[in-house]
Amino acid sequence: MTIRVLLADDQALLRGTFRLLIDSCPDLSVVAEAADVELTRRHHPDVVVMDVRMPGTDGLAATEAICADPALAGTRVLILTTFENDEHVARALRAGASGFLGKYVTTDTLLEAIRAVAAGDSLLSPGATKDLIAQFLAAPRPAPVVTPELRDLTNRELEVMKLAADGRSNDEIAAELRLSVLTVRTHVQRAMTKLGARDRAQLVVLAYKNGLVPPSAPG
Repeated sequence: MTIRVLLADDQALLRGTFRLLIDSCPDLSVVAEAADVELTRRHHPDVVVMDVRMPGTDGLAATEAICADPALAGTRVLILTTFENDEHVARALRAGASGFLGKYVTTDTLLEAIRAVAAGDSLLSPGATKDLIAQFLAAPRPAPVVTPELRDLTNRELEVMKLAADGRSNDEIAAELRLSVLTVRTHVQRAMTKLGARDRAQLVVLAYKNGLVPPSAPG
């Protein structure tokens, strides 16, 4: 199936460049591009490639609106950022963004990121993003309230969830626990289903909110 993409960026030249790149792939298609995200509800794209800095409704507020809209439950948000403001990135993650990319990433990285996010995966393993998660989601705050649904997770699902929140990829988790990658994916998917997480990124957020991963200083 073709992955439908909406480009939300205030730079027309950048949007045009991304459109040419994405439309050149047989499995990807740009359904709309704009300087805002009003078209999201009309087109129901699989992935919104969102600039953090947007005129009018900024990219962070737009991400919050998209991820909070039940009618857009199937839409994932991929944030474009230069990591200029760590708090902005953390806010987008809390709001429901599925991943983050710098604006000057390679062609292959952008395309694979769109595919990964559309598949329900997230871009949370790079060191920079992991540091942001540790700094802002695991920072000292009131004692976490454990989500009741956590009690429904098996010990193995909890273990996999903790490792995912620590920034480990499925391959790394499989190697550490001596499981197949397919088995790890199954545990991740089951944990997401039980917790009502829309994707892997939200599973990580829940792990931090419930105190499954201890705070750590950014490295």
